[in-house]
Amino acid sequence: MNLPRLLLIDDDESFRRVLARALSRRGYAVVEAGDGASALVAATQAFDGVIVDLRLGEESGLHLLADLRARQPQARILLLTGYASIATAVEAIKRGADDYLPKPAQVDEILAALFATAAPAPIPATPVHPRRLEWEHLQRVLAEHAGNVSAAARALGLHRRSLQRKLGKKPHGER
Repeated sequence: MNLPRLLLIDDDESFRRVLARALSRRGYAVVEAGDGASALVAATQAFDGVIVDLRLGEESGLHLLADLRARQPQARILLLTGYASIATAVEAIKRGADDYLPKPAQVDEILAALFATAAPAPIPATPVHPRRLEWEHLQRVLAEHAGNVSAAARALGLHRRSLQRKLGKKPHGER
């Protein structure tokens, strides 16, 4: 019997193992990778879906997306992250992800996003808070400067420590 195959890429070993076990219980054959290099080696096999964490230690899952898309043209690719922002979501889609999901997420939410079985999320009734928009803008500028805080601070006209302080705070609405 051929089970649908998933490639799970996350540097957090305990999270990766728990998610892999939950996916296996739902009838998926899961191959795990803890970093970009092992993920690219594993991606030489065919997969139905790929789940990529945004932060892989010192690496960025965004940098893997183009290579994964080239090696897995038929697979659905989901970027899963604990550092969600509109900027990274847009960048993930541009680089080849099919969908984007913030952590924490339930296994059923992950599968729905990965295989697009759910209806699109409704538009929120309340507008986005300006502090949240500022945080997302800071994340976008930081991503544009490859994570270099000093370069991003110069581009924003801020002192490096001020930018670090702002980045260290959770976005408005998250606790």
